[in-house]
Amino acid sequence: MPRGKRPLNLRPVTSRRTVTLLDVARAAGVSKSTVSDALQGSGRVAEETRRRVRDAADRLGYRPNSAARRLRRASTGALGLHLPRTATRLDYYMTLAFGAVTRAQEDGLDVVLLAPDGGAAGRLASRVDGLLVIDPEAADDAVTGLLDAGVPVVTGERYLGPATAPAGAVVCDNAASLTALLDHVRAAGARRPALLAPAGTSAWATALRDTAADWGRTHGCDVAVRTVPFAATPDEAARATADLLADDPAVDAVLCAPDGAAIGVLRAVSESGRTTGRDLLVASCVDGAALRGSAPPVTAIDLRPDAYGRACAALLCDILAGRAAPETVRHHEWELRVRASTRPEAGETPT
Repeated sequence: MPRGKRPLNLRPVTSRRTVTLLDVARAAGVSKSTVSDALQGSGRVAEETRRRVRDAADRLGYRPNSAARRLRRASTGALGLHLPRTATRLDYYMTLAFGAVTRAQEDGLDVVLLAPDGGAAGRLASRVDGLLVIDPEAADDAVTGLLDAGVPVVTGERYLGPATAPAGAVVCDNAASLTALLDHVRAAGARRPALLAPAGTSAWATALRDTAADWGRTHGCDVAVRTVPFAATPDEAARATADLLADDPAVDAVLCAPDGAAIGVLRAVSESGRTTGRDLLVASCVDGAALRGSAPPVTAIDLRPDAYGRACAALLCDILAGRAAPETVRHHEWELRVRASTRPEAGETPT
């Protein structure tokens, strides 16, 4: 078909929902990356495919994400920060937020903390130059709106949902961190480990649940998994641990995922008549001040939240300034902090 002509029945869709690259990709029968290359005139895309993509975009009423026009220079001087709904009571996210603010200020940018529901995505595009979305839930409609807000988005952890892919991501190897914890407690003598796994559809929660199952299959030793809220409180962790030990007395190590909740595990172990670090090992998937100062101190994965927040903000700043290309993924390192809760010979002496 000659360029510029189209059948009369091909009309732009008049819908309030933002048309995304994924919509165009489905209509044209190609991948999102092919759509992006075709519309930007880049990549090795056949001319026939390029025309098909452009026709589909015209038909659906697709408007290019304004992020592409904002990559070279910030125009509002601010970034938006979206945290999980329960973040305000978790030390990890507050530390991460301060790290992001500090790094953004190095590029002369302020950081605006967004309402948990994501606010009105349409208005956000005119208020900030880019968005940081931390631990995005695949099933969260607020996250979908933010990803379609028309500005570059960097996520802390991968986004597993169906909406527009972010411009970049900073990720931890959460499968490796849980594997390290499980290997550690096994080396310390545990043969029936259990995991208080986080609920939800974030990449972190999904990776922990999947890794527990994979590790169990590899070692011929099922990991007893109990699902708790993403931001379980110490009381919720204590109840889950008490139920777990009552149902399965053979459990000899409890790994607790949610930030700070392992304090409740220590309490439940004590109330069961066992001694942490001797009769039952306790570890956490997220380190924090409460775990370092507990009795005994708890072995944990140090996700280095301040550095993580800085890394997320740095990537977004680099994308805005043209120092990094869209779709960049950077990796953030974690560290295993071994303490008395998994070291029977150490008693209650912290490392």
